[in-house]
Amino acid sequence: MSERALEVVEFLLTAHLYTDDRTLDENDLPPRYRRVFWADADDEDDSSTGGIERPLVVTDTIARKATGVEHPWDAISDLMFTQREDFSGRLSLTQPEMALEWFVKRADYDRLVTNPTIAKAVEDRDDVDVTHAEARDQTRPIHADRVWIDSLLDEYFDDEEDAEMLDLVQVRAPEEIEMTLDDLVLTTDQEGEIHKLMKAIEHREYLAQIGLREIGKILFVGPPGTGKTTVSRALAHELGLPFVEVKLSMITSQYLGETAKNVEKTFEVAKRLSPCILFIDEFDSVAKTRRSDEHAALKRAVNTLLKSIDDISLIRDEVILIGATNHPDQLDSAAWRRFDEIVNFPKPDRGMRADILRVITNRMRIDEFDPEGIADVTEGLTGSDLRLVLREAVLEALTEERMELTQDDLLEAVADFEERDNLKNLDMMSDSSELVAGSGDGHDHSHDDHDHDHADEHEGETQKDAGAAQ
Repeated sequence: MSERALEVVEFLLTAHLYTDDRTLDENDLPPRYRRVFWADADDEDDSSTGGIERPLVVTDTIARKATGVEHPWDAISDLMFTQREDFSGRLSLTQPEMALEWFVKRADYDRLVTNPTIAKAVEDRDDVDVTHAEARDQTRPIHADRVWIDSLLDEYFDDEEDAEMLDLVQVRAPEEIEMTLDDLVLTTDQEGEIHKLMKAIEHREYLAQIGLREIGKILFVGPPGTGKTTVSRALAHELGLPFVEVKLSMITSQYLGETAKNVEKTFEVAKRLSPCILFIDEFDSVAKTRRSDEHAALKRAVNTLLKSIDDISLIRDEVILIGATNHPDQLDSAAWRRFDEIVNFPKPDRGMRADILRVITNRMRIDEFDPEGIADVTEGLTGSDLRLVLREAVLEALTEERMELTQDDLLEAVADFEERDNLKNLDMMSDSSELVAGSGDGHDHSHDDHDHDHADEHEGETQKDAGAAQ
């Protein structure tokens, strides 16, 4: 029997068992099934954020969305325990017990342990080594699903003023974050801090019992492109938590008098979505060293930010707060004191650069690739820079109709990157001959410079970060 049939039968079984067993809840459904069965709240019922209602009805269209099988009925039409209603397109099981026996004989451990609904139905069998509790542990909770996040945000931030606030905050579901911690090259200190944070989450009830509540507020410090944003997102993916990202520069660039209110709403979003990670990028944009001549509205915003940090807690609110700054010198002592951990994100050394290059190129074909050789000539470059170097090498090779790179391609891309980087330091108002078209080597790098600047601006440190490049 084909894998397609197994996919569709699993979906039909799950829908049938979930409908019949009222002790099961939404966390017993695999995320790929929750997504297709999710129903938004009734507009007349303000008490609900939406959810999954019984009975679960399966049609051709729903089965296609949930399983990825293009023609679900064709995959199972020859099975004696299935049926289809021609008019509605509804698919169902005529003999659920026979379907369950058929499925268990063909499903492997990995399939069973990621479906709590079916796991509960078979956990007492001698021929199955999966428990319901184990399957629940292996299944991402519903609060991390995109549909749940959107539904909750729509409920609590439904008026026009609040909707504008959500334009300043970007919320990602864990399923939307491709980067994982295994994809990153981290320093020993970074690995240690992440491990401590995970232990704090695991044992947060114990920490509350002994009175250690000021846990889970971390400041990432380092130059642009060293992985602060990427590590934060990968951590959200690893923990299965929504990722709430805000750039303080965007908040302060709005009407200055609204800054303090926007700061408060940012923290409110995080608390509504808890457990989650709240990532505040460009932390220095508001929490700068306070001066006597500073604008009164900005002072209020700073005080509001510091108070909001004091009031939020991993133990009480289940919110992990991560701040990031490229300019630690602009933070005053009051800001520093709010964080229980400071994590340094330095530019990578030679060994890290070589490791980053190995990760970036793991799906590329490179003749006689020597990552140490490239690391030797890229001192001072971040992971973000290394990714841009590899991008340039790939694009240059494609102009020659090549999909296999050489070591020389990489070395030339490094030289091009350094030349482009130097352009940023030119005095554009000077009469320098370097600004005259046709001078120098005859190459026009203006398009590359634009790409580089855009990458620096786009989402702070997205997957161009050292971590992403790692």
